[in-house]
Formats: sequence, C-alpha cells, structure tokens
Amino acid sequence: MAVPVTDRPDAAAPAGPPPPGPRTKGPWLVAGVVTVVLLALAHRYGYHRDELYFLLCGRHLDWGYVDQGPLVPALARAMDTLAPGNLVVLRTPSALIAGAAVLLVAALARQFGAGRGGQLLAAGTAAVAGVVLATGHLLSTTTVDLLVWLAAAYCAVRVLRGDPRWTLGLGAVLGVGMLNKLLPALLGVGLLAGVAIAGPRRLLRDRWVLAGVALAALLAAPNLAWQAAHDFPQLAVASSIADGDSSYSGRLDSVVLQLLIISPMAVPIWVAGLIALLRHPRWRAFRALGWAWLVVFGIVLVAGGKGYYDAPLLLVLTAAGAVVTVDWARTVPRRVLLAAAAVVAVAGSAVLLLPTLPADRLAGFVVEVNYDAGETIGWPAFADSLAAVHRGLPPEQRQRAVILTGNYGEAGAVARYGPARDLPRAYSGHNSMAEFGRPPADADADTVIAVGWDRPDQLRGWFRQVTLAGRVDQRVDVDNDENGGPIWLCQGLRRPWDQIWEQEVRHAG
Repeated sequence: MAVPVTDRPDAAAPAGPPPPGPRTKGPWLVAGVVTVVLLALAHRYGYHRDELYFLLCGRHLDWGYVDQGPLVPALARAMDTLAPGNLVVLRTPSALIAGAAVLLVAALARQFGAGRGGQLLAAGTAAVAGVVLATGHLLSTTTVDLLVWLAAAYCAVRVLRGDPRWTLGLGAVLGVGMLNKLLPALLGVGLLAGVAIAGPRRLLRDRWVLAGVALAALLAAPNLAWQAAHDFPQLAVASSIADGDSSYSGRLDSVVLQLLIISPMAVPIWVAGLIALLRHPRWRAFRALGWAWLVVFGIVLVAGGKGYYDAPLLLVLTAAGAVVTVDWARTVPRRVLLAAAAVVAVAGSAVLLLPTLPADRLAGFVVEVNYDAGETIGWPAFADSLAAVHRGLPPEQRQRAVILTGNYGEAGAVARYGPARDLPRAYSGHNSMAEFGRPPADADADTVIAVGWDRPDQLRGWFRQVTLAGRVDQRVDVDNDENGGPIWLCQGLRRPWDQIWEQEVRHAG
C-alpha cells in the first residue's frame, strides 16, 4: 500500500505532530465484544500448564520467583480464592486486559491523528490479533506484559507530543510491569534508544524523564532485590531460552513470528505503520517509536529471546498503520480487499487462537500453529494415568510413594487434580518448583513415580531400578508434551535428595 511520504524525510512540514483524531465509541464496542467472547469461551478445554504453575506459586507468595515476579501468582491466588477451581473467574482479568489492549491500540491510532475509521480499523485489527486473543484466553505473564507495554507506549506518545509529565505515568507502568517480569526494562531501553537516535534528545536530560526513571526503579525494587538476593535466576532462564529449550524460542522462529503474531493479514498494515513512523514528515515527533521497535526486536533476535517479546510494539506500529491504510482504502476495490482480509483474519483467529473446536477433534495443524492450545487439554486424564500406576502399587509402597515430574505444569496438575484421586504430593526441579520443596529425606523416596522423561537414562543416574509402569493417556488425540509419555516406577535412591537436588534435578527453562 502507498505510504504518504516525501522524497526527503526532513522536508518542511507543519510544525508539530497532527492533532489527535475525534473521540469515537466504535473501539469500545469492539473491545466489549472481545471481552465477552473470551469470557464465554474461558471454560472450554482446561487449565494451561502455566496457570497450574501460577496457582502453585500463589501458595508460596514471595517478591520474586525464578522465572517471574509476584504479580501473576498473586492474581492467580486472589481469583482462585474468590472462586476455587473456576476457570472463568481465573481468566476474567485476562479477558478484561484483552479488551483494554484493543482500546489502547485505538487510542494510539487517535494520537497519531486517526479519524473514526482509522480508530475502528486499529481496534478491529487488535481484536483479532494473536497476541491479544491467545493471551486474553489464558492467565499468563504475557497477558500482563501486553497491557504494560501498550500503556507505556501510550504514555510515551503523550511525552513525544510535548508533555514530559507523562513520563511519571510511563515510569509507574514500567515499574509495576517489572513486578510481573523484567521485560518492561527492555521496552525502556528501546524507548531511550529511539529518543537518542531520532530525538527529541532534550528528553534524555529532562527532569520529568529522570523522575520517571527513578519511579520505575522504586516500584520494581522489591523484585529486583529478590533477584539480586538469589543471584538473578532469571538470567539462567534467559540462557535456557536462548539455547532453544522453550516454546516460541529460536532466532528463525522469532523472525517468522513477526509475520504471524498479529495476523498475516495485518503485516502490510504494521509495515506501513513502521515506514510512516520513520519517514512521514508530520510524524517526525513520533519517530522514536519506530526505532524503539527496531532496537527491541534486534536485541531479542541477537539474544535469542522469545519471538513474542516485542509483539506489543507491533500493535503500536499497527495503530500507526491503520491511519495509512484508511487513506489508502479510498476506492471501492481497495475497501473490498480490506474487508476480505478482515474476514480471513477473523476466521483464522477463531479456529487457531480460541477453543472453538471440540477438544477431541482438535486438528493437528491448530497445535502446530498454537502450541498453547494443546497444553490446555487433558490434565484430569493425565492425573488419572498417574493414579492408575499409584493404585497398582503394593499397599506398603503406595504409602511411601511420591511423584517426581519433569516440568512445573505436571506438578501443578497433580496439585490440582491429585487430592481427589488420592495421589501423593508431586515434586519437580523445574524453575521455582525446585524452591517449593524436595522429597523427604527420611523416606529417601523409596518409591517414586516419575513422569516427564522420555528416556530413563537420567533417572537411572538417581535410582537403582527404573521400570516402565505405564503411559499417559489423555483420552484425546492431541499432540502435546504429555500425551503418550512414559510413566516410570523408580526405586532405590543412589544418593540422598539433598546431594542431587540442586545440582542435578533443578533445571530452568
């Protein structure tokens, strides 16, 4: 699509950025529909492995964890206390955040000068965006990150409009966001780099900006202090992610994800927004935002981070691109093309990102595109599979048995569904689960039911006898990390748990 630029980016243009567009109710309607749809579908399938983990972390509230801050575990505990075991209540904050994200993208478009049509296009594009719908369906740290980054971007736009007092709001948002994860610091780096590259550089020494930085540091201090006291375990998690030991990681995946995470149909919109931010004379004041995305994505790519880390900034580019797209779509054929793209985007999002298909008929390509969908299916049946092995043990062994899981989601599933099946406590060395306790030393874990290891090699380094006792049967044909996996019966611990837990069982990723 054509982007209205001049041959010379610094050509004479009207002083200052364009005035904000008119206020309109359209984005509120779109945001309301998104929230209602997410709430209506919140009960389908089941918990995601991360949600089960957050519920466990919520039982061990602290100012920090190996892989996150305290915000989401505290939120998970509050929602589960309000309505124990209720998925709709647990996910209500996420549905509300998704609606707020739609409004913020439309508000950003308005600040770029979008009229009612441009704001509605920005809201609609955000409403079907993968990063909005997928995270709005689940309670996750990424959900909170989405809100934090968009709110911070809005504050940044107001600062770039000429009111540096908004840096206090920017600092407050980033500081609170760092109680969720440390990723908002990456956004702060990107914004500062954008201002240093594109200006206005006077902001780098403005007293309001310095106050905003101080406020962010003050609010983030509890989590930063916890990380420092525990030798910054998030660095180990980041290293594991960079090595490709996590979903959505890998440099090639990061590049590909840029084309998918909003929507393939939206790529021309956000690319047009990026070009306009970097070259449009009237948007010179906002040029730092275009550079902020380039810097953030460059850091993610070089460091080997997850490809969705920069996704909220893609929505900022989308907000800018909506203004350009409305100018482009002035003819009937172009409007028809835009409408057709919208229909394809809505249909694709409904099938790939939301639990609209029956769980027992979930197509394999859905899980290929949306890995998280598979991780919300089959957890009660997973617990049933472990219970079958546990019930098959002689009574004396059954009383002493404990469960050892390879990841935190499996341990969370046992915590959630195990009591009703008379399962013993599950332990895991994965991330913060390693901090929540290890098997009792006095019993020396005489009998251990282990799940989450495809091969017995590592288990044989810990136990004298390892035998295949069963397999996980989630009773649906879904390709996730658990379905069909082996369940091992382990006996005869070679060394006490306190000798192997920290060095061998504990792992990050």
